[in-house]
Amino acid sequence: MNPSMEPQAFGAGRAGSAFDPIEFLKKPQVILRIVAWVFAIIVFACIAQEGYANNICRYNESNACGYGVAIGVIAFLLTIAFTGLDVYFPNISNIKTRRTIVIAELAISGILTFLWFIGFCYLADQWRQEDQKDLLGWNGRNSVQAAIAFSFFSVIIWGALVFFTFRRYREGVSNLFSSGYEDHSTGGGQTYAGYPAAGNTGSFSQPPFTATQQAESNYQPPTY
Repeated sequence: MNPSMEPQAFGAGRAGSAFDPIEFLKKPQVILRIVAWVFAIIVFACIAQEGYANNICRYNESNACGYGVAIGVIAFLLTIAFTGLDVYFPNISNIKTRRTIVIAELAISGILTFLWFIGFCYLADQWRQEDQKDLLGWNGRNSVQAAIAFSFFSVIIWGALVFFTFRRYREGVSNLFSSGYEDHSTGGGQTYAGYPAAGNTGSFSQPPFTATQQAESNYQPPTY
């Protein structure tokens, strides 16, 4: 069956569908997560490598370095986790579990969008207040500014992930009623025949107990 014609539930077909790595990598949320993963590495790597001089944060000696590294590591780990869930997602047959995962992804993506925005504002403001931007013996200015720039790019990427995840949730709910997707999580997928129609006795040539009923109808009470 063509994957595009297969009934979908929250962005994936029936449980047990064949996994196509090419189609998987073409999904917008997968591409965005890969980009978000790269941006997270750039942010925390730039700050961890060049964000300190003599153990002092170059962002106006504030806690911006710690915040940038923390949010970068968290985003790095979450992108890996969600990508792994996307790989396993088609094997989940329970519709409620699928919906819970998508809702959790939507909420976490929204929180990370907000945290990246706070991080961008924090880093940019503290760097603006830094008096010695060209400290003698320190060559990390480009790295510090790159962390600020990719923090801003991360806001856009995670905002796009929120959009695509919400669309995935909305289409998933509507497809449950329009695509004929069946949830086999509560049973073995067996179907049972209904009751025979009125007047259809199936394999019986006559209704049961007919002979007994006929004998009772021919019974004549004795006369005295």
